[in-house]
Amino acid sequence: MLRPVRILAASVLAAAALTLSACATGPTVRTDHDPAASFGQYATWGFYQPIAMEQAGYSSWISERIRADVQREMAARGYRYVDKGADLLVNFQGVVEDKTAVWSMPRMDVDYFYSYRHRSYVAVPVWYDETQVSRYREGTLTVDLVDGRRNRMVWTGSASAPEASKRKPEQKLADIDKAISAIFAQYPHRAGQ
Repeated sequence: MLRPVRILAASVLAAAALTLSACATGPTVRTDHDPAASFGQYATWGFYQPIAMEQAGYSSWISERIRADVQREMAARGYRYVDKGADLLVNFQGVVEDKTAVWSMPRMDVDYFYSYRHRSYVAVPVWYDETQVSRYREGTLTVDLVDGRRNRMVWTGSASAPEASKRKPEQKLADIDKAISAIFAQYPHRAGQ
């Protein structure tokens, strides 16, 4: 008699989790900036040397895609690309970390007791909290804008999302495009303004 109640509760929980995961759109974006920076003075940009993601001395198909996305976003904001002596230098880094999420879920169960007074079994609801643990991998892509003259970071944006396993390279590239777009959607400045 107890098992159907638990199976029903587990089914409802699974349906709720699927619904919530379907509603999740895009990565979590965080940004910060140097309050003393004057963004109106920046008109040109280039890539920081060496790029944090390419410190091993070589590029990858992922870093090349990030470079192309950054070029698109900076051009859309009116910045002009130059190889040397840029006002803003763009650096980026990707990190994947193991994460653990812990939360409590309220549960209800039913216990049966025999009542000698009524000469029958009585159902009594029992409420308790059940601790849930989820282990997952989270990827974070960070883009830094550095003042080229002072070699000082003036703006940073990061996009974090749980890593989806067994994704095809085309799907990973689409995720990178979304992450870069989401980061630069939070960048409020344009060249020379």
